[in-house]
Amino acid sequence: MERVKTAVVGCGMISNIYIRNLKNMFSIIDLVAVCDIHAEAAREKAELYGVAQVMTIDEVAASEEIELVVNLTAPMAHYDVMKKMLLAGKHVYTEKMFTTELSQAEELVKIAEEKKLLIAVAPDTVLGAGVQTAKYVLDKGLIGTPTSCLISMNRNQSLNSEVFRFLQKQGGALPDDVGIYFIAAALTLLGPVTQVHAVGAPALEHQPQLLGNQPSDESWTIPGNNVLAGSMVFRNGAVGSVHFNGNTIGQEKPVFRIYGTKGILDLGNPEGFGGFVKLTLPEKEEIELPHTHGYDGTPVSDHPDVIDLSYGHRGIGVAEEAWAIRRGRTNRLSKEFGYHALEILYGMNTSVKTGEIYRMTSDFEMRGLEAGYMGTMLQGVMKADSERSLMD
Repeated sequence: MERVKTAVVGCGMISNIYIRNLKNMFSIIDLVAVCDIHAEAAREKAELYGVAQVMTIDEVAASEEIELVVNLTAPMAHYDVMKKMLLAGKHVYTEKMFTTELSQAEELVKIAEEKKLLIAVAPDTVLGAGVQTAKYVLDKGLIGTPTSCLISMNRNQSLNSEVFRFLQKQGGALPDDVGIYFIAAALTLLGPVTQVHAVGAPALEHQPQLLGNQPSDESWTIPGNNVLAGSMVFRNGAVGSVHFNGNTIGQEKPVFRIYGTKGILDLGNPEGFGGFVKLTLPEKEEIELPHTHGYDGTPVSDHPDVIDLSYGHRGIGVAEEAWAIRRGRTNRLSKEFGYHALEILYGMNTSVKTGEIYRMTSDFEMRGLEAGYMGTMLQGVMKADSERSLMD
């Protein structure tokens, strides 16, 4: 099958793992170009990972051979980059979030529909072994009917914004930057949400703490609600409790739990691809289940310039979209999925302002990946072909 010629736009830190994986891990991807607003950054990545071409964004849009564009720019630039590529007839994969404004995402969805193009929206960690194993367990009915879920994440987001300065801009608050991993995993496992309600608090004014990381001693405040405590009602009848706190310390205490009529399922942090899946049944001790799927986030790079952060399989969402292009089907991290996840956070932030329940307007469907395809075989001494799970 003809490989999908692909370009990466945005050559910041996260691009290292994407570029390396897209270049080497997936048979369906032909990474032919990289692009960045700073041409030198793109040239460095091209030389480092052996990418043939460095292009400007206009050259990427005008290229007749490039079919798929991977947008790794900062959230504030997502809308402009994606719109340019969609209007040029390119399929797009974008890092989270979809956009910083719901109206922008709605416009991009309409353009993609008119032009019959695919959009995929990160996080692709929901296609990893942890969440897909949990989905397999739920689909098999091992905890009965899901009745509720509990998700919580904490982090010192303001301190992190000293190192990752894009977090000081719109989209940098903890619910947008990190909470979206938990929201996306909940949607993957429990389906669409019909209504949300929340209370929240803004980020605190932050004084620089790390020597050498800020150009001045000026303080700043991350825009938006950095704390959200809310609820979700799923179409299947389950209810969810949400807690995101970016105004606390950096000792993270993630919680992801699904309660059912016959059991309880605990998941590891969905910010990574692997993570544990633990099952508790009546009168039984909690047991950890083996992964039923590949792509568990095991580091795939020993290159010193690749910061892995348990994201060893970044890019599986791009590959799954590329297979969807060739197979003529809808991709799993679809525009509808990305829009629905964004609308949940939009709805919660709206609820904080109004004090009222926000009723969702969007919908999506997502199939699980087929189980049984692993990354290795013969007790880990040979590479298997987990990409097969992304094909159909």
